[in-house]
Amino acid sequence: MATPPSSAARGRVVVAAVALGAFAAAAAGQSLQGPRQASNDLSPFADGNDASAFLGMGGGGNVNVASAPDVLTVVKTADGALEAQKVAESAKINQARAADAQAKQAEANRAKFVKPTQGTFTSGFGARWGTTHYGVDIANRIGTPIVAVADGVVVEAGPASGFGLWVRLQHADGTITVYGHVDSFNVREGQKVKAGEQIARMGNRGYSTGPHLHFEVWDATGKKLNPVPWLAARGINL
Repeated sequence: MATPPSSAARGRVVVAAVALGAFAAAAAGQSLQGPRQASNDLSPFADGNDASAFLGMGGGGNVNVASAPDVLTVVKTADGALEAQKVAESAKINQARAADAQAKQAEANRAKFVKPTQGTFTSGFGARWGTTHYGVDIANRIGTPIVAVADGVVVEAGPASGFGLWVRLQHADGTITVYGHVDSFNVREGQKVKAGEQIARMGNRGYSTGPHLHFEVWDATGKKLNPVPWLAARGINL
């Protein structure tokens, strides 16, 4: 059974009720008489602390007011495996871009025309021994690498009358270059090659007076050109 309030507590309640009634009456009377005067003259309580003290709700003017609850920021926990996958994918993309840039740079720096082989220039284009020599001869040891003078497509690789074996390349402008007396070749018809790529090895096959490369240049109409000025116009000196 609950304990009834003490007489002192009941007394404070009565006093508080009376005080509140008086305050309400005074406020009503003031509203009828005219504008309110300064709050310091009419208010029975200077502030909330005084009122609380008067009503017995606190002591010494100190009122405990509950603080607002702290708002905690929720930090989303990153998925470690997902983040690692994203980092790996980003690294792959960057590597692919770097490799592509390097490839493009290498292509830009690559020589577009080169000398067909290394050796000694022994015979030029023109009349020779009562006939016309339609190419130039470069002599060296059997097996010396022979390379494509420019980017092109293999149009023939195999036996050729007078040359024993030959390789013929067609280039972008329709020009055909001929590599004769080769000992062997390592390309096939239809294969694309780049300038400087090995296509054969020097030999002594066919009507030959010693190991050498017989090199010819035919224009798009089939006319045989002097290889020396043709190569010189492209920065290659024999």
